[in-house]
Amino acid sequence: MSIAVYIRVSTHSQKSDSQKAEISRWLKAHGHNLSEVMWYEDPETGTTMNRREFNLLTEAVFAGTVKTIVVWKLDRLSRSLKDLLVIMERIDNAGAGFKSLTESIDTTNAAGRMMMQMVGAFAEFEREMIRERTKAGLDAARAEGRVGGRRPVLRDDQKKDIIENILSDRKTGAQMARLYNVSEATISRVVAKHRQPII
Repeated sequence: MSIAVYIRVSTHSQKSDSQKAEISRWLKAHGHNLSEVMWYEDPETGTTMNRREFNLLTEAVFAGTVKTIVVWKLDRLSRSLKDLLVIMERIDNAGAGFKSLTESIDTTNAAGRMMMQMVGAFAEFEREMIRERTKAGLDAARAEGRVGGRRPVLRDDQKKDIIENILSDRKTGAQMARLYNVSEATISRVVAKHRQPII
């Protein structure tokens, strides 16, 4: 079975020696010949999917050249859970397996596949909870007469007071801004909107 090792460091200045050493020990302990293992290494952040060596590894997986990918730790493959699950699905669809040594995840067996399915299920549950909380917040805002979830800086009666004071020259924009604890730009917008002609 062809094995490929994927190594990633966050910056060009970081060293990958510790990852290589740990993976090499594991490979030897499991009877793999290091000279037959394909090695891919990226000196780039894990938050981007556009990594040169990672892309080459993906091509090898879909070409059937690589049947198992080995990483030292899950976050070497991706720092984002969403991206990680997408990558894992692509590997699975290509008929390849995946092993993460630190987390002891091995999708070449039933237990490992179940583990990744559970991770995916929890991630989807978290996304659904966030969507529900966002929707509930927006619904509550609309019920209060607000378009979005953010409360207006100034109430209608405060805007009226600002307009009356400034147009009558009783107070300046700076004074009204201090009174209502807002910026002078906010006061200017209130007055400018009032002065706009109604078409």
